[in-house]
Amino acid sequence: MAAERTDPADPTAVGALTTLLLSTSTIEQLLVEVARLAADVVVPPASCGVTSSYDGRHRSIATSDPRAALVDEGQYADDDGPCLEAMRRQRVVVVEDQLSEVRWPAYSGRAVKLGVRCSVSYPLVVQGQGVGALNLYGYDGPAGFSEQDRERIRIFAAQAAATLGVAIRFARQAEVAEQLEHALTSRSVIDQAIGVLMGQQHCDAETAFALLRTHSQNNNLKLRDVARGIIVQMTGHPPDAGHQFHGRGGGEPLSGH
Repeated sequence: MAAERTDPADPTAVGALTTLLLSTSTIEQLLVEVARLAADVVVPPASCGVTSSYDGRHRSIATSDPRAALVDEGQYADDDGPCLEAMRRQRVVVVEDQLSEVRWPAYSGRAVKLGVRCSVSYPLVVQGQGVGALNLYGYDGPAGFSEQDRERIRIFAAQAAATLGVAIRFARQAEVAEQLEHALTSRSVIDQAIGVLMGQQHCDAETAFALLRTHSQNNNLKLRDVARGIIVQMTGHPPDAGHQFHGRGGGEPLSGH
């Protein structure tokens, strides 16, 4: 007798996804766990793959088992199949029986060899944009997934997409924060170098910055790297974030060439 599955509409399933959001450190790790949960939503359990596309290339960013990866990858090789159809058109794609499926004969032939008799692919839509597809592959005869199973998967896919959306926002916020921190650090290094040049060249800040920029352009170097080099050359120490440096006054003038 098949084990009873958790209804994805039940708060415990929502709680499981929330727990994943809080306990996983990367989006990829989150999706791996989502794939494992999704495979267990239906009765009997299926294989699950999560398809996404990056730089025009499709890949399975998470699978519940190796067989799901093989089924997915065959579709990527053909650039066609139910998982790509679901992702591109943002609609549910159902294959009731691979033996009678005519839309994707190459995919169906490979799927049958791997023991897959039916499949269902749900688009993952985040903020109105398709970001991937959740694919379930069944092995229990040609009847396909039941209406109850499809409804379970639909609800789970919607919840998974919402969870993924939150994870993406978190990741973007962290990336923006990192970029801002890097920009502030770069600004600090440049300001320190300007102070060093002002003391060494007896010039104002505008002239010192112009010297930095000219050296950067003439030598095809990033302004931050030029600034760092000047600080080390003139003070004997690397830049220190948040502190202003004063030149020793004995170095060679900065050349623009």
